[in-house]
Amino acid sequence: MKMEEQEVILTQEGYDKLEEELNHLKTIKRTEIAERIKTARGFGDLSENAEYDEAKSAQSENEEQIAVLEAKLRNAKVIDSKEIDTKIVQIGNLVKVHDMEFDEDVEYTIVGSTEVNLAENKISNESPMGKALLGKKKGDIVDVEAPEGVIKFKILAIKK
Repeated sequence: MKMEEQEVILTQEGYDKLEEELNHLKTIKRTEIAERIKTARGFGDLSENAEYDEAKSAQSENEEQIAVLEAKLRNAKVIDSKEIDTKIVQIGNLVKVHDMEFDEDVEYTIVGSTEVNLAENKISNESPMGKALLGKKKGDIVDVEAPEGVIKFKILAIKK
């Protein structure tokens, strides 16, 4: 049974990162695993060979990761930086907001769900914050539904 493949929205940076990871899995990782399998075969009886079983399991996981990445890249819609507007918030924008509750400014980059990286303040367009910001303009006040209630943010700037 084939899973329905969904469009994956990516920035060019995100697309390049996935391609790099795929290339690594197909070349370096495959070679490393093949060596592990070859070495484990040398240990004799495969029916009781833990090293062989682990290497075959790693091979299976690697091939699964390759298939997932290939599907993402096949269904990727890369956001063209030339099409990114700074009048309204959209995927690819860096948005500076003022958290009205904590009286602090924060910057978020709106990205597709596969590029989320909270350490770099890259938030998904599908997250509550991302959804609230999309389509808004500089000066707008947005309400974000959070577990502890509604949080208000004022959009200070929209950049590429």
